[in-house]
Amino acid sequence: MTPDSDQTEDDRHAAKMAKKKAARDKIMATKQGEKGLIIVHTGAGKGKSSSGFGMVLRCIAHGMPSAVVQFIKGAWDTGERRLIEGHFAHLCQFYAMGEGFTWETQDRARDIAAARAGWEKAKELIRNPDIRLVLLDEINIALRYDYLDVAEIVTFLREEKPPLTHVVLTGRNAKEELIAIADLVTEMTLVKHPFRSGIKAQPGVEF
Repeated sequence: MTPDSDQTEDDRHAAKMAKKKAARDKIMATKQGEKGLIIVHTGAGKGKSSSGFGMVLRCIAHGMPSAVVQFIKGAWDTGERRLIEGHFAHLCQFYAMGEGFTWETQDRARDIAAARAGWEKAKELIRNPDIRLVLLDEINIALRYDYLDVAEIVTFLREEKPPLTHVVLTGRNAKEELIAIADLVTEMTLVKHPFRSGIKAQPGVEF
């Protein structure tokens, strides 16, 4: 390939990228409003809670107050809980309300009571306009087992969530009613998981 042909290829690439940038800038010019988003992370794949906690850490980095309510994994000693409570408690409130997955407690009444307590705390946090993001970790599991009423949650988010507050709801099998009101929905797809090969959950990856 000659220097001239190299330059021609570089010029073509530059022109293509300039065209893309102009189109992107045109789109971005129409996006001006801010809104507190309802965000749902669901699906069978890994990464739902991890993504939610990534958003919490972004808020912390921006000095934006945030909060976490864990509905199922409250009994776990997780890395994210250690980090937030140990270093960022002034910017992020952390409430571990669950007692484990339903097959661990084997007590539906206790599970329902824990879920209700978590939802009452969640409403208190969401109503506070100073808190910019509230992560409701694994709330979709509580909804799946009907520990909570999805209609009540949908009505609350529609009618009482402050305009600039983001609410993130994680867990597989998200209810259709929740998906319908959400601004952002991501479904994690399971392609491959080490658990199926006999490898247990590991610190730093799973918790």
